Amino acid sequence: MPAKRSTAQPADASASNPLALDEQLCFAVYSTMLSLNKVYRGLLRDLDLTYLQYLVMLVLWEKDEINVSEICSRLALETTTLTPLLKRLEARGLIQRARSARDERQVIVSLTADGRALHTKARGLPGCVAQAMELSPDQIGALRTQLLEMRASLDRNA
Repeated sequence: MPAKRSTAQPADASASNPLALDEQLCFAVYSTMLSLNKVYRGLLRDLDLTYLQYLVMLVLWEKDEINVSEICSRLALETTTLTPLLKRLEARGLIQRARSARDERQVIVSLTADGRALHTKARGLPGCVAQAMELSPDQIGALRTQLLEMRASLDRNA
């Protein structure tokens, strides 16, 4: 019986193969985000928050008493994704939701005293994440700038 021909390429052949997984920027970003989420998962365990809940809290710590659509816009989330997160944060006593007195179609989200207190506990997280990245503050800033520019370009061209 004749030997089957191998279709596997040598490891160094990926540079000449534009469809090699390791050559894909999308996979580098995706797999990096998975690793970043692992770091956050460990750090957020002490705060009893998921990563998305943490992002919501970051928005509220910047600006309290904002409407749901503004949170959706800041986080690039759909209302159907955000609403269950808000319900869980409200059940934990970190936020409260109320209809706007000016426009009952709008729901205003605000921090409770416990939600504001959690801000103090979370202050060290960015430093811990930076330490896990093993990058200098300048490198992190440059990388963030590049990613934001790339996101803007992708949004314009999507």
